[in-house]
Amino acid sequence: MTGPAPYHADVARGPADVQSHWLRCADGIRLRLAVWNAGLPEAKGTVLLFAGRTEYVEKYGLTAQSLAERGYRMASVDWRGQGLSDRALPDHLTGHVTDFREFQTDVAALRAALSTLDVAGPFFLLGHSMGGCIGLRALHEGLPVAAAAFSGPMWGIRIAPQLRPAAWALSGMSRYLGLSHRYAPGTKPASYITAAPFEGNVLTSDPEMYEYMRLQLAAHPELALGGPSLSWLYAALREINALHRMPSPPVPALTHVGTEETIVDVPTIRDRMRRWSDGTLTLAQGGQHEIPMEVPALRDAFFDDCDRLFSAAR
Repeated sequence: MTGPAPYHADVARGPADVQSHWLRCADGIRLRLAVWNAGLPEAKGTVLLFAGRTEYVEKYGLTAQSLAERGYRMASVDWRGQGLSDRALPDHLTGHVTDFREFQTDVAALRAALSTLDVAGPFFLLGHSMGGCIGLRALHEGLPVAAAAFSGPMWGIRIAPQLRPAAWALSGMSRYLGLSHRYAPGTKPASYITAAPFEGNVLTSDPEMYEYMRLQLAAHPELALGGPSLSWLYAALREINALHRMPSPPVPALTHVGTEETIVDVPTIRDRMRRWSDGTLTLAQGGQHEIPMEVPALRDAFFDDCDRLFSAAR
């Protein structure tokens, strides 16, 4: 760790007990870490929150509160390329990596920091969207958690079948044409939350949670991220393919996915959970992509299921 980092408690609306630090990864990238309720008495353990693409620690202030009410600490980092962590390109609105293995370097930095801070286990994983992809790889590489929960995990990206070959070809060729930094087709240098109205959005059916996310970026636009680069797309497709060929880890797990999900590929999620011997899949009726940001009934059901899973695995 390299010192205290900013944390915008005014928009996070999470527990008052929060620490924020700068971390330095093995490859020199600086990340921001947040730990909520490190001093929670008689905590059941610590949840490692692996966030999705475009996200940042303040977005999960209410999640930290929900978990605290159930007896858990929580820790999370801004992945490289988003939030207040280092961004790779001059256009800071581009979500960009060259290889998804870079995120495992971030995971290693998180683990080392928690050890330095003496944050106690047992540890549990909660992976949302892209964080579910990163988390699945981390489980295969020995992430020391007793159980894992996922919401809308990015184990596949929803792309029309007739467009999938073009996505592979364009994103792969971009590296040889010097275009890998360009935005992926259909995306732009603007945050979805700030550009799209609530009506017709693909993230949540809860207008209050949508406004919660919108106000965060209005107050702190430096947290915003636009579309992914062609390099990110190619790296993501390669990682998804690699993970699909691997067995499910020997860790108790659950997944919630909305019946109105349109961002990640639901058949791929169903396939993964069928192959998870100690795993369960729940379809959140009426839910969209952001289950932790959904209407109270859906998000409470998710966190209650997480609590039951984590408590049983302690």
